[in-house]
Amino acid sequence: MQFGYSEVCLEHDTGERHPETADRLRAIRRALQHKHHVDYQDGPAATREQIQAVHRGTYLNELKRFCEDDGGSWDRDTVASEGTWDAARKSAGLALWAARQALDGADGRQTPFSLGRPPGHHAVSHKAMGFCFFNNAAVAAQTLLDEGEVDRVAIFDWDVHHGNGTQDIFYDREDVFYGSIHEEGIYPGSGDVDETGTGDGEQATLNAPLPAGAGDADFLHVVDAALGPALADFDPDLVIVSAGFDAHEHDPISRHRVTTEGYALLTDRLRSIADASDAALAFVLEGGYGLDTLSEGVAMVHETFDGREPIACEDDPETATVEITDDIRSRLDIE
Repeated sequence: MQFGYSEVCLEHDTGERHPETADRLRAIRRALQHKHHVDYQDGPAATREQIQAVHRGTYLNELKRFCEDDGGSWDRDTVASEGTWDAARKSAGLALWAARQALDGADGRQTPFSLGRPPGHHAVSHKAMGFCFFNNAAVAAQTLLDEGEVDRVAIFDWDVHHGNGTQDIFYDREDVFYGSIHEEGIYPGSGDVDETGTGDGEQATLNAPLPAGAGDADFLHVVDAALGPALADFDPDLVIVSAGFDAHEHDPISRHRVTTEGYALLTDRLRSIADASDAALAFVLEGGYGLDTLSEGVAMVHETFDGREPIACEDDPETATVEITDDIRSRLDIE
């Protein structure tokens, strides 16, 4: 794979004991250093105009001043420093770089993966939250839509937390499909199965809130029985994966049970879904707070594109997962 990376993203300083730390990117780099076909690329920071397409100008002004005043606690979870403004712009820019590379034909061993931080999927139009300042995947999608490079974008989020910001930004839109598999009942408390979009965006949102303990078979069942058919109907030009790795069975803040091999299987499924729609495919880093599990997950995505065949999952999904998936299919009119 080719990875978008910049040292600027290390300048976002969250202080001691915060789970979203620059060590996340350092751990990923260490895990990839002995892998084949790893290519690192930088990209331009997102411009204010590109960011303001999905975030309010008043919020951008407030955040910039906050960072210039040395930052601090934006809320009880989200910490900024003097370097956060530039890091957040760079993180959004790297997501856009990944999407552009994919649209320019980068696939197979050149499939792009943006390793930016801070992450983005909790950031709503008017404020930062959940460790996130700018919604990186949303900036990438909206920029390419505005430029006329694509007509329809799908964003699939496999982070253990629901991407409330991404959903909120595109909830009434018919040109962006948002799908999420996440743990039921945890932060930020959104992403119920009945949240399917509104207005022009009705049935362009898919939420699978799975009970704690969901594992590989559960995630794969949702992808196979609901997400895949929904995206086949939507027919995107670009698929962006909001790739968080905190659903891993050993992540310190998750109760899900996805294995490292499970991420290989999910990667393979998303590659097949994108291929079926002749869609470009790009990955954007979100969460993942165990340094070993995060780095192993990213490395496994890379290895899958490098030719490693995933080991099939022989488990059956839980009854609750099947029921949730059937509910999703009914709400989205999936035949």
